[in-house]
Amino acid sequence: MADRPVPIKDKKLLDVKVGQLPTWLAARNYSPQGIVTSCRGGYDRFVNKYINVKKGGISGIAMMLTGYVVMSYIWNYKHIKHDRWRKYH
Repeated sequence: MADRPVPIKDKKLLDVKVGQLPTWLAARNYSPQGIVTSCRGGYDRFVNKYINVKKGGISGIAMMLTGYVVMSYIWNYKHIKHDRWRKYH
């Protein structure tokens, strides 16, 4: 029994072929509610994959901590760069 074809709007990005990409992008919901829903879905997938696991490890927490450190560095880069060129004498 053959599987029924999945509509292009319901496919994941990794399942979309290059020729179907413009159609897939046009089918996305770009309203504020759609963006919030997609972000919430991504967060839920992350939590279910790395945090809420039966045999857990430190990887999920380490990824979140690494992301925080990188974002903090990016936010403070201008200040850090300014301090780097300051002369102390």
